[in-house]
Amino acid sequence: MFEGFESVRFRHAGVELHARCGGRGSPLLLLHGHPQTSAMWHRVAPVLAGRFNVVAMDLRGYGDSGRPEADPDHAAHSKRAMAADAVALMASLGHERFAVCAHDRGARVAHRLALDAPPRVSRMMLLDIAPTLAMYEGTTEAFARAYWHWFLLIQPAPLPDRWIEADPVFYLRSVMGRRHAGLAAFDPEALAEYERCIRRPGSARSICEDYRASAGIDLEHDRADRARKLAMPVLAVWGARGVIGKQFDCVADWRAVAHDVTGHAIECGHFIAEERPDELLAVLLPFLRAARGRG
Repeated sequence: MFEGFESVRFRHAGVELHARCGGRGSPLLLLHGHPQTSAMWHRVAPVLAGRFNVVAMDLRGYGDSGRPEADPDHAAHSKRAMAADAVALMASLGHERFAVCAHDRGARVAHRLALDAPPRVSRMMLLDIAPTLAMYEGTTEAFARAYWHWFLLIQPAPLPDRWIEADPVFYLRSVMGRRHAGLAAFDPEALAEYERCIRRPGSARSICEDYRASAGIDLEHDRADRARKLAMPVLAVWGARGVIGKQFDCVADWRAVAHDVTGHAIECGHFIAEERPDELLAVLLPFLRAARGRG
């Protein structure tokens, strides 16, 4: 996977960050979701690298990036901290302004990045999420059953942490395999990479801290910014067979927090970049070309 890419390591705020970098052209930051790593982009990154300078980053707590220790308010795993990581990493590579394509947890980081550092983001594509605040405030029984892991992982330590630590690969396969496409959607090499990384010491703690932050300090940040709206263009895409499009009005929810929003469903489940890479590229590439035209 990722032929022609190089691994880059960078330290920010005491946490070592890892990214895969490749290609030439305008900078593009790719952010993965849970419980995956930057390897989730392996079916689209080589194509993107033919047109863009691609940086596929492992979020802190995931992949080959560092696992911070837990802290009482979960700030070390907040989306604000992860967004600051991304800004610092991109700046270290010479990218002061860039486009973002992000999935799942990474898309929540992208949203916070765009709020905290709007001059950095030219435009943003978000895959299969609605805004975190809208999702928590709009929780229904059907959503809670489908996204059961949200409500497990936010429980105080050490219950969910130890449950994952007991068999991390079982946890990963359970979370990913219960989605629409099952485990057949994943390349064996990519799946092996996800399994390797979730076995790393501290992974269970970081996963739970990520979700605890989302249900606590991240919501505080989002509520404080409720009156602010993003100015850059936002493209929201979701899987027609997934939960998000059925439980939320994605375009309306993003228009509540951003001025320039378009969006539609792709015929797949949650893991769009791996289930339908060609369809994703068919909408992502025109969106990114527009960014180059506007500067």
